[in-house]
Amino acid sequence: MKEVILNADDFGLSTGANRGIVRAWQEGMLTGTSLMVGGDAFEEAAAFARANPALQVGLHLTLVQGSAVLRQQGLPALTDAGGAFTDDPVLAGMRYFFLKGLRKKLRQEIDAQLAKCRDAGVELTHVDGHLNIHMHPVVFDILCELIPAYGIKSFRLTRENLPANLALDRRRIVGKCADAFIFARLADRCRPRLDRLGIRYAAEVKGLLNSGHMTEEYLLSALDGVGEGVTEIYFHPGCHPCSTLKRRMPDYQHEAELAALTSPRVREKMARLGLRLRNYRGEEKTYV
Repeated sequence: MKEVILNADDFGLSTGANRGIVRAWQEGMLTGTSLMVGGDAFEEAAAFARANPALQVGLHLTLVQGSAVLRQQGLPALTDAGGAFTDDPVLAGMRYFFLKGLRKKLRQEIDAQLAKCRDAGVELTHVDGHLNIHMHPVVFDILCELIPAYGIKSFRLTRENLPANLALDRRRIVGKCADAFIFARLADRCRPRLDRLGIRYAAEVKGLLNSGHMTEEYLLSALDGVGEGVTEIYFHPGCHPCSTLKRRMPDYQHEAELAALTSPRVREKMARLGLRLRNYRGEEKTYV
């Protein structure tokens, strides 16, 4: 059986992101979303999640290009004076790996993000990360210690079939090769521990190599490559005007991704291919 999870990242980042995700859920094929608890529109997103329990919600762990939940003091610093993480993912990754003095602060911040969702009445079913920071070795090890206590049973094990992607889109070849290699190695490291913990993950994740450009035309072609088992495809839908989306992700095609998630052509092709639309809990979305 071929099953597909359609997830939207950045819920709570901004009102523009929230509008896109709500539309993709109400009018389209979206089955889940990931909540950015340090975002400006977190409270709005949490309220919608509470009112729509069938919408699966996970934590979109944010440790780069976003705001912390906790105010950090002392050196080495996890954030700047305003509570913002660095915007540079390479710098963040290097600091988190080599500065051992940050590990206690990272654990406190990750725990605080999980707790903020729980305290807002949002039941988390899965974990992923902004720029896939949840796969970072230090961050992953901390998550494995924390998430069982929160009842989280699923994890985005990010890796994508590079040849299949390049057959559809030849842009950014060098960057895609680097991303595919890095995340394949990280997935190899994560998988055995997830198995020991009984944490579920999809057979493949699509969205890494075309992040921000999961358009209708691309998705229609990518669906032909969905294999047996569960495949997660993730998106960044949004509605403009939105100054936060424009500032944070100026090259992302937010509205085109929303159009893909609400496309009758995509819906028809999924039905023709016999793809079952579901979430990580296994609940099928049959009314779209």
